[in-house]
Amino acid sequence: MRIAQVAPLYESTPPAFYGGTERVVSYLTEELVRQGHDVTLFASGDSITAAKLIPPCKRALRLDPDCQDSLAYHMIMLEEVFRRARDFDIVHFHIDYLHFPVSRRTRVPNITTLHGRLDLPEHGAVYRQFPDMPLISISNAQRKPLPNIVSWRATVYHGLPDELYRFEPRPGKYLAFIGRISPEKGLDRAIEAAIRAGIPIRIAAKVDKVDRAYFEATIKPMLDHPLVEYIGEIGEGEKQEFLGGAYALMFLIDWPEPFGLAMIEALACGTPVIAFRRGSVPEVIDDGTTGFIVRNVDEAVAAIPRVAKLNRADCRKAVDGQFCSYRMAKDYLTQYAGLQSEGPWLSEINSHAPFR
Repeated sequence: MRIAQVAPLYESTPPAFYGGTERVVSYLTEELVRQGHDVTLFASGDSITAAKLIPPCKRALRLDPDCQDSLAYHMIMLEEVFRRARDFDIVHFHIDYLHFPVSRRTRVPNITTLHGRLDLPEHGAVYRQFPDMPLISISNAQRKPLPNIVSWRATVYHGLPDELYRFEPRPGKYLAFIGRISPEKGLDRAIEAAIRAGIPIRIAAKVDKVDRAYFEATIKPMLDHPLVEYIGEIGEGEKQEFLGGAYALMFLIDWPEPFGLAMIEALACGTPVIAFRRGSVPEVIDDGTTGFIVRNVDEAVAAIPRVAKLNRADCRKAVDGQFCSYRMAKDYLTQYAGLQSEGPWLSEINSHAPFR
């Protein structure tokens, strides 16, 4: 099958450091290539892939000091995608709704995986305006703000390559936090729980400009505690040691997390997760088997000693079965085939569209 994958340009595919969507696009792209498909990846020029790479920009926009308007490069990318649209059997978008006005006017089947939150007030208006755009959710919880949208095709959970992380049977002696430092990610609550439990916590995270004030006012003063170690942003190559060497991952989020890639990265290493019951958490964590789902900091503190009774092998088994890249690619291929079999692509809309 001739498949186009269209990634965001903010990070390389895969990212050099922090990055969720581009990392998942990379795992999917490489697995599809491994299975023998003809894949073209639209991504930044510093991306690394076995697919054919078409780069609208030289490097990831977040790390490019010369980039002042990231939308401009995404518009260039869309022009490149649709100029080549007839070269593909399916175009798979990962850039939210940016392409919708053009996609509904092409006969090439396309599908969109939504990677972000959907609870902002403008989202309902957009998706009601484009009910013909086939959508994939990354968790069932992600759909809850838009229950009446009829274009959902399936939920496809993220998956990791089998060889990416190594199982560590022995638990470490510290709690881990990884990702982005922002109010909704719950680092302050994770630090509080660690201190109250008397166990060290290591923090591998980035601080975006928009969250700098929060970091300075709330998080930075907490870093002076002897049980707290802030190591900064890390890349994929450093996650094995960081997550595999942890006792548990702290995931005390305060927002409707669409998926939470860090959870399955920890599980792949055998590290259980302590998480708040928000967003996708109940779909990813098997409470009492691969971690503990708690309601508040008090319950998180109480769960920390209970982690020692969990079997780390069960954490790895969950990834090998439900959260592997082979399963993810298989699920997407099922959706691709289904779209191709539906006959003339969106003929009721294309009949009055001004271009093909």
